[in-house]
Amino acid sequence: MAHLLGAESLHLEYPTRVIFDKVTIGLDEGDRIGIVGRNGDGKSTLLRMLAGRLEPDAGRVTRRGGVTLAMLDQADDLDDELTVHQTIIGDIDEHVWAGDPQVRDVIAGLAADIPWESRIADLSGGQRRRVALAALLIGDHDVIFLDEPTNHLDVEGIAWLARHLKQRWSTNSGGLVVVTHDRWFLDEICTATWEVHDRLIEPFEGGYAAYVLQRVERDKMAAASESKRQNLMRKELAWLRRGAPARSTKPKFRIDAANELIANEPPARDSVSLASMAMQRLGKDVVDLENVSVSYEAVGPDAAAGAAVKEVLRDVTWRIAPGERTGILGVNGAGKSTLLSLVAGSLLPTTGRVKRGKTIRVATLTQQLFELEEIWNDRVSEVLGRQKSTYVTGGKEMTPSQLLERVGFSSAQLSTPVKDLSGGQKRRLQLLLILLSEPNVLILDEPTNDLDTDMLAAIEDLLDSFPGTLLVVSHDRYLVERVTDQQYAVIDGGLRHLPRGVDQYLELRAEQQRGGTGTKAAPKAAQSQNRAQPKLGGAELRTAEKEFAAGGRKIEKLNAQISSLHLAMAEHDQGDYAGLAELSAQLGALEASLSTVETRWLELSELLG
Repeated sequence: MAHLLGAESLHLEYPTRVIFDKVTIGLDEGDRIGIVGRNGDGKSTLLRMLAGRLEPDAGRVTRRGGVTLAMLDQADDLDDELTVHQTIIGDIDEHVWAGDPQVRDVIAGLAADIPWESRIADLSGGQRRRVALAALLIGDHDVIFLDEPTNHLDVEGIAWLARHLKQRWSTNSGGLVVVTHDRWFLDEICTATWEVHDRLIEPFEGGYAAYVLQRVERDKMAAASESKRQNLMRKELAWLRRGAPARSTKPKFRIDAANELIANEPPARDSVSLASMAMQRLGKDVVDLENVSVSYEAVGPDAAAGAAVKEVLRDVTWRIAPGERTGILGVNGAGKSTLLSLVAGSLLPTTGRVKRGKTIRVATLTQQLFELEEIWNDRVSEVLGRQKSTYVTGGKEMTPSQLLERVGFSSAQLSTPVKDLSGGQKRRLQLLLILLSEPNVLILDEPTNDLDTDMLAAIEDLLDSFPGTLLVVSHDRYLVERVTDQQYAVIDGGLRHLPRGVDQYLELRAEQQRGGTGTKAAPKAAQSQNRAQPKLGGAELRTAEKEFAAGGRKIEKLNAQISSLHLAMAEHDQGDYAGLAELSAQLGALEASLSTVETRWLELSELLG
């Protein structure tokens, strides 16, 4: 395998600390490297040194002769006076680039909805980011460095980028190095992972799932001070190995070793216990949206096209259950935030009815930091001192300081003013304060901003023990699949249930685009199955909805019983063949019942649409 570039004995330090010390690393043809590590440990700095944008204090970076490099930085350097067309294509004649399938694919995947002759200065931050990425990807480069390429991309755009990068070079050619906190993206495209920590770079084989296994094995042999991180990674690994959705390739690690590590690790969430606690805290009613529509006075392109009113949501019916954990998908502008504003009570529908339970307490984690404005100058310890002395989470009593430590704060940071915290620390403190207010309905709007992979795992661990209703809007596919149990999509103003999750959503979007409808109209299949337009009515509808809800609870109960029976069989005397046969018969009966209930549940799902 031919060598592309290498770093030898790199040393870099700033006045306050050393970033790298005697680091040696190399990149070969065919390598697809993901870089992970805590914020501030040097991931972006490493990328810039390898790309030749930053000189180390000692050591050197060498490149094979003739190797061409390109890098996407976190901040773009686009010329505000150029148009989108000029920035992406440059001076290439139209008949040349239009005849190149790779160029057409890049433009369709990243810039199809951006006006072609708009000035860069007139674009939003997300549009500028996509233009910069498109301009890089149309070039023919041997090595590409990407620093947080999934920022400002939705689930659909991230899936497109992963597909493009996997197909861009032939096998064993080209090189890719990417810094990202998107764990699904890491698993999808990377053949190796570099962890940046403690002034060094530690290589691991495979993508994120493989990295988690090898890191657990490393931590297993580490000192006692690493035990908390080890336990958290075990939990993460257990979820990955128990069937994380959308794993298109098998991670390159030893299956037996993984199974041994998680043999005694319980499921990430005890769904039965959480549902029971949610019923106690919330009662039977949470929020019901009944035939809800939301319209606004048209502005911008819609007004210019002659539309006086823009309809964002149309005839949506959604009954939210106690303990429900739901992810909401949809393109930017589809109406996700509008939908959640209806649930939170900050927006009234144009038509229809919103029925709210008497005991609900809704809290929303927004993309801004409004919750911290009043405590901006306070020290973290002062903020925690105003909270209750103890809280119960995951069946254990914990103090606010212990909960703060659980999401990555050190004791030294307790004396830091809130305004001086890093972006990721402010985000974690914001979420913790919301959880300490003890809401029973929690809405998360893009909660992964400014968080590294370790902190994302810590936040997910905290959310696993949240006993209320959880609604999540995020472009982070891994997070959505990890903390929610079901997904819905906002499509063409309607709300569509996705029994097969994110994969089904991507299929629906692809079907829309093949039909030339874009986001203006949903496919016929989506319209016919929209929950807002049920096929039943009157008493039949109410009966079917009750049976559907009961079926979901029964599925959870049967799954819990099957898990318990598996554990009982593992602990049973293996020489007691009669006892094992009886347990096996019980297991077969439960699995048969589960199959029957699941079939009926899916039939009802189709009827309720």
